[in-house]
Amino acid sequence: MPKQELHPEKWVDRYADYLYNYAVVRVNDEELARDLVQETFVAGLQSAPNFKGNAAEKTWLIAILKRKVIDHYRKSNTFKGKAEVRMHYSSQSGQEGDWLEEMAADPESTKENDTVENEELGMAIRECIGRLPEKQAQVFTMKTIRGMRTEDVCKELDINPSNLWVIVHRARTALMGCLNEIWFKQAT
Repeated sequence: MPKQELHPEKWVDRYADYLYNYAVVRVNDEELARDLVQETFVAGLQSAPNFKGNAAEKTWLIAILKRKVIDHYRKSNTFKGKAEVRMHYSSQSGQEGDWLEEMAADPESTKENDTVENEELGMAIRECIGRLPEKQAQVFTMKTIRGMRTEDVCKELDINPSNLWVIVHRARTALMGCLNEIWFKQAT
């Protein structure tokens, strides 16, 4: 596999939405999620000289963000925080409920996302997307999940960029309400 390279000048366009969505479902606070993404980008810039190129840029940034989320919960040290960093891991570990900080993979690992992702949360997100109005679900999926460029989504759906961002914002708001209803209440 060829060595991956970092392109920090493209991080916001390529990864900001994905990282934000990743963070907001874990911390249940939009402002905090934005701060964590910004901290992730700063930490990425600071540790860029140490990037070995063994992992994809996105995977590396997600690993940094995961550490930021863990650090947030360590600082707040609340029951909810402890509950939300407890996850079920892959069959490789053979253990359920190990603390994330003990099981988190090396940020350079390409397998890191596969072993830590929470399947139940993924199912809850899919269910909530299914509850969105059709246009919101379509725009949100294209822009945020599939990572399509704004220009491409606008062209394909014949909408302007400001309309796209309004739709994405409404979809995110609806998704957070739905996740609060069906997911976060179960976690506490």
